[in-house]
Amino acid sequence: MRYYPNPAENLDLRAVNNAIGEAFAEHGRGNVQMPPKDYVFFEKGDFRTMPGYIPSLGIAGVKVVNVHPDNRKEGLPTVMAVIVIIEPETGYPEAILNGTKLTDLRTAAAGAVAAKYLSPSGKVSLGVFGSGRQAQTQVAATALELEVDEIRVWSRNESHAESFCSLFPDHECHPADPEDVCGCDVIVTATPSREPIVKDEWISEGTHINAIGADAPGKEELDPAILNRATVIVDDPRQAVHSGEINVPIKKGLFSEDKIAGTLGEYVLGKKKRISNKEITVFDSTGLAIQDLAISRIAMENAEWIELEFS
Repeated sequence: MRYYPNPAENLDLRAVNNAIGEAFAEHGRGNVQMPPKDYVFFEKGDFRTMPGYIPSLGIAGVKVVNVHPDNRKEGLPTVMAVIVIIEPETGYPEAILNGTKLTDLRTAAAGAVAAKYLSPSGKVSLGVFGSGRQAQTQVAATALELEVDEIRVWSRNESHAESFCSLFPDHECHPADPEDVCGCDVIVTATPSREPIVKDEWISEGTHINAIGADAPGKEELDPAILNRATVIVDDPRQAVHSGEINVPIKKGLFSEDKIAGTLGEYVLGKKKRISNKEITVFDSTGLAIQDLAISRIAMENAEWIELEFS
């Protein structure tokens, strides 16, 4: 059995975007096995187990990942993960990967794929809610798929927003208030919020939103009124209903599952397309096990590993 301590080092981000796009395509074809993630809740956070199998890649496995929003105060990542790869023919544990940075990259790639297929144009202004690792990787991945001519970022801590902009010296980037951030063509929400931070009246026709932060029951970042005038695309319906951006509005009777327009995989395959430049689109990203498997396959082909005994 192999252990990959630093599997995210030197990964080609464009290759990651492509691999994640193909994983969504396989999901859209119905060629994967992926039960919904399970949650264990703590006072300050939770952990999830995420099993999956992609026959076309010959890879199966499970990720165990936590989300503890207050960890930054302790000098720890808010998200940490371990991925176990299972050999499909025998069930032998083929590898263990440090999945923390891989999780950041595969989530960012999902946002980039969504922006590629749902953005109103190929040249956009990009608005970002949040300034942490996920917000940073979302911008880096999206900038590989679209021409980003301006970045506006909001953070509860303005100094964090300024530090965020310093990471993107090749772009015009500046801190902004929430309403100004919503004036962008593409918006990314990457916060742990449990109440809406994006108001309906701030969103104009033609906007695309990647709703990334709501990945567990009780989380939400968008005013539910936005969902009711938007085309809502999900990564996986079962997970989105339970723990995506739509989970709270559904529980409150403000949105219904039958309003979901489709899955990202269907848009990647061209089965469904953006209707017009005036259409508001929302991608509800919960994070899929198949994303973890797809990026793990790339990492295992390129990263250094340590042999571990297993019997």
